[in-house]
Amino acid sequence: MSRAHRLFLLLEALRRRRRPVTGQVLAEELGVSLRTLYRDIDGLRAQGARIDGEAGIGFVLRPGFTVPPLMFTSAEIEALVLGSRWVAARADTDLAAAAENALEKIAGVVPEHAREELEATTLIVPPGERHSDGFAIVRDAIRRQTKLRLDYRDAGGAVTARTVWPVAVGYFDSAHILVAWCELRNAYRHFRADRIARVEPTEERLPRPRRALHAEWLRVRDA
Repeated sequence: MSRAHRLFLLLEALRRRRRPVTGQVLAEELGVSLRTLYRDIDGLRAQGARIDGEAGIGFVLRPGFTVPPLMFTSAEIEALVLGSRWVAARADTDLAAAAENALEKIAGVVPEHAREELEATTLIVPPGERHSDGFAIVRDAIRRQTKLRLDYRDAGGAVTARTVWPVAVGYFDSAHILVAWCELRNAYRHFRADRIARVEPTEERLPRPRRALHAEWLRVRDA
């Protein structure tokens, strides 16, 4: 175990406790000697951690010290890799590229042991349906909280023009869905990506904040 990873685990062990904990308990939990434990506590203090206490009495971490960025456990690394690989395999081109770039950035700044785990992870994502590149426009509209214009084809093949208020995007194995308020139907609707014949951005702002619309849709869905 690298020292950086050991310091991270020590910090988490202290963070979980509200009362002082002895060095012996911490050393046993982390699987290190008392001498190493005391040296690591000094190392955290040198980085700015406010750790009160001393040998033989106990230690407690005072609030206000944040975990150093990009320190991940093995399970967290696997979750990041699996999620990024899923996005890279199935999302639209822009989002897929962003997932790959994000992993490269993480690999460039995490400690060596974490970088090795990133590169050695053997989690596999099977091939799936590639998300429509038109959904990059949809995601941008959701971020900007602007309306979209769609040409939407129903199950029978009939196409209608819709103006919608985009709320969320659902990534399902069987279909990719745009959740939106439809002005034509005056209700929330779920639009399948494979039935959207055309999508056009607008500069027209949503009449209500996206967060409020999302909360309202959840209430309607769960009613």
